[in-house]
Amino acid sequence: MCGIVGAISSQNVVPVLIQGLLRLEYRGYDSCGVAVHVQGGLQRARGTSRVAELQAQIEASGFAGATGIAHTRWATHGVPSVDNAHPHFSHGPGEHAGEGPGRIALVHNGIIENYDILRTELQERGYVFRSQTDTEVVAHLIDSLYDGDLLRAVQAALPSLKGAYALAVFCKDEPQRLVGARAGSPLVLGVGPECSSLYLASDALALTGVTDQIVYLEEGDSCDLQTGQYAVYDKTMRPVASRSRPVLTVHPPGSSTDLGPYRHYMQKEIFEQPRAIADTLQGVERIDANLFDGKEEAADAMLRSVDSVLILACGTSYYSGCVARYWLEAIAKIPTQVEVASEFRYRECVPNERTLVVVISQSGETADTLAALRRTRDLGMRRSLTICNVATSAMVRESRLAYITRAGVEIGVASTKAFTTQLAALFLLTLVLARQRNRLDDAQCAEHLRAARHLSAAMQAVLALEPQIMAWAQDFASKEHALFLGRGLHYPIALEGALKLKEISYIHAEAYPAGELKHGPLALVTSAMPVVTVAPNDALLEKLKSNMHEVRARGGVLYVLADADTHIDSEEGLHLIRMPEHYGALSPLLHVLPLQLLAYHTACLRGTDVDKPRNLAKSVTVE
Repeated sequence: MCGIVGAISSQNVVPVLIQGLLRLEYRGYDSCGVAVHVQGGLQRARGTSRVAELQAQIEASGFAGATGIAHTRWATHGVPSVDNAHPHFSHGPGEHAGEGPGRIALVHNGIIENYDILRTELQERGYVFRSQTDTEVVAHLIDSLYDGDLLRAVQAALPSLKGAYALAVFCKDEPQRLVGARAGSPLVLGVGPECSSLYLASDALALTGVTDQIVYLEEGDSCDLQTGQYAVYDKTMRPVASRSRPVLTVHPPGSSTDLGPYRHYMQKEIFEQPRAIADTLQGVERIDANLFDGKEEAADAMLRSVDSVLILACGTSYYSGCVARYWLEAIAKIPTQVEVASEFRYRECVPNERTLVVVISQSGETADTLAALRRTRDLGMRRSLTICNVATSAMVRESRLAYITRAGVEIGVASTKAFTTQLAALFLLTLVLARQRNRLDDAQCAEHLRAARHLSAAMQAVLALEPQIMAWAQDFASKEHALFLGRGLHYPIALEGALKLKEISYIHAEAYPAGELKHGPLALVTSAMPVVTVAPNDALLEKLKSNMHEVRARGGVLYVLADADTHIDSEEGLHLIRMPEHYGALSPLLHVLPLQLLAYHTACLRGTDVDKPRNLAKSVTVE
């Protein structure tokens, strides 16, 4: 979602700020801006176009400064506009009714839930608001508390803020000082050689090529960056020893961000899945608890002590959890519940301290999922495992166990390789729990591992079907609605296929268990409503064929992904793509690939912004 970059140095920091924003573009945004300290005051540039256009605007103006902050915004409070774009300046009662910049410049990720109350109070004190955002109240609030010490003013403001925030703030009266704070939104501190330059960012990725020395700020932390030195304070405003917030060397994420021969990042990432799966399974030689945190005894004891599994996730990650439920209950014979994290965090539940809480997130910073993890901990459910693509993320740091997928950086907003690598990790968890409970013996585990290692080759064969899927996309591009059907393990894959189509092509798409057709959705079926059906050769195949006949009898047009031995043939009103091989329990990882490609090529034909679909952001770090 929104991105923050800040820097202080003896040199012009604007190129660093712009490059940081460019690295965060993949998260999605609808406006962007940069502010710097100039002789005697503040200067900023903002826009509602891409960062490249902001960069051109800045270069044309000769904009420069040694202290600055930058931001990409995804609109929550207030429409995308220049006035609502960050950075925001304070406009105090003594500053000519808000004309020109005040003394505080600020960028903010998150949501201030009590902004309307604060806004009213500040307006009564003479502060002038130039935006519709919740963020502007924070700039004014800090200004109202400023007495010559920026850190003291920021720390004094924090108790008044309800909600989530990551802040980067500077003041015209203290030109070589930058203050940060976080609660509920991520913020990291970057350290240059001998502290000659210091940085703030919402993601260490923004600082790639600038510094690899990173301090991860904890919940409630604030920090004070001044020329040649920095200090970190905990939520009680007390200084934190360096050993508690160590400087870590953070290497750039794997996989190139160059497009190469591909038209979009999403297409590139779809075709990177064979490698991503191989990387995620690299080094897995046998099935034991050591796979999860490197401390076999601690992990083994914790996993043996659980009697159920609770999976919490959002969006695509939630669908990976839905697939895993079938595996965990069928193979490991362990009761499993899967919940949308944004719902779980607010509902009353009956906690079980012997439940293994599994949270799934590409970024490890998804706000609702992180809050749900914390809620389970408050409820006494302390056996936790994170499956995530970012080893340094908040979820990983706050869970007892973790499995880090190796998808590499995923730039396209619509998740592809993150999803399939999550499935691979969840399958390993299933095997570990099954082996511990003697549901599988060593030979069976070895056979499952052989199948998993063959996934890369099997995926390559499925991706070779792209020309046939492109032909389907020609039909879908003119449609406005679509149905997706699946049964058993493949119902969540139908859900994921529908999500992909609506995310990037803007076609309304819904998915149902095929057996539910006659309970309502069949009323929607006409010749204008394509029906995508996932048809593996499993125990539910004959039932699925009956559901397909129901569609055909109502004049519906089927698009079927079928295994080779399903005895389903193309005919009028039934378009067929044969999958190269049936893959048993791991079949969902293969059947999702054509659905990703269908969404991608349909979106291309409709001319949408595939990598940055409207209204969506890559990393949802606000509620």
